Amino acid sequence: MPEKSLKKGFTTGAAAAAATKAALHFLLSGEKKSKVKIRFLNGETTLIAILSITKISKNAAKAIIIKDAGDDPDITHKAQIGVCVSISKNSSNGLEIIGGKGVGIVTKPGLELNVGEYAINPGPKKMIKESVNDVFSELGITVPKDLTVEVFVPKGEELAKKTLNSRLGIKGGISILGTTGIVTPMSHAAYIATIKAGAKIAAAGGAKTLVFTTGRRSERFAMDLFYDFKEECFIQTGDFFKASINEAKNIDQIESLVFAVFFGKAVKMAMGFEHTHAAKSELTMQGLVEWSEKIYHDKTLTNNIQNSNTARHAFSYIYPEFPDLLSYVGNKIVENAGNFASGKLNIRSLIFDFDGNPVFDSHHLFVS
Repeated sequence: MPEKSLKKGFTTGAAAAAATKAALHFLLSGEKKSKVKIRFLNGETTLIAILSITKISKNAAKAIIIKDAGDDPDITHKAQIGVCVSISKNSSNGLEIIGGKGVGIVTKPGLELNVGEYAINPGPKKMIKESVNDVFSELGITVPKDLTVEVFVPKGEELAKKTLNSRLGIKGGISILGTTGIVTPMSHAAYIATIKAGAKIAAAGGAKTLVFTTGRRSERFAMDLFYDFKEECFIQTGDFFKASINEAKNIDQIESLVFAVFFGKAVKMAMGFEHTHAAKSELTMQGLVEWSEKIYHDKTLTNNIQNSNTARHAFSYIYPEFPDLLSYVGNKIVENAGNFASGKLNIRSLIFDFDGNPVFDSHHLFVS
């Protein structure tokens, strides 16, 4: 039976463009639309439903959209994205797109936007401009007017706490994002884009070394260990072993990477997996068995690893009695990461036990 295809959604940028179109059309024509047609930046179109349209004054109106991320587990799924459009006939400044409540402001260099700008990316701005042009064209209005489009997100500050915006230097709310306007479910592109942005921001702040971790817990332990590093030097790479290295090696200022990980991810990296997803667990255990036989020729150790359910379970048999196996894993991480980096970066690997204690460091071997 074929798998059910996942439903696509639309970005916060597309939601802002739709709200702009609905509010402006109402302001100029008096017609409240229940849906508006939006053209994505790849040329596709879609109808987006309008939650509400409200007249604020003679020259201003607002519209609110419910953002639909489809089947993607997006933080902003079902969030309200609103726009207030105001027109002034006494000015000819053209179209100004600004952020309101719940839209963040950029405070660190390294992003597509300048410090001090609202976190509304170029793609959404382009879609908003197209929406404005569409309305004037539909209504046959050619007289230039001064328009201000203010994007707001009622719960944006609360939502931002669940993102990496603070780390990226975006304060006060979420970012209005989207390269095409379409949300593709389970897309890896957004995660890799976040890694890239984080690395560029760290470099712009003067960092030459990045500390890559695979999640919040390993990052917390790494921060305790490298307490003198700036916060932006720490980047959560998830399962993207090779992709994270690719992003770092393309930034001239970055010279070194530290991989600070737990044993399960460490073994996958040591095996050279470009993506360290849990689906590769069976191969991980097989690799550990082969390495233990090669290094120790200890049947008890090999049997224990072979009968372990997970790498974490196997770790309990390996540490601290068999440090050479840990060293083999850690050094293989350095070797594989170095290959992915094409020799452009210095690599250091560090493995934590599950309480956050460093049990291997390719620069310094820890002894308990």
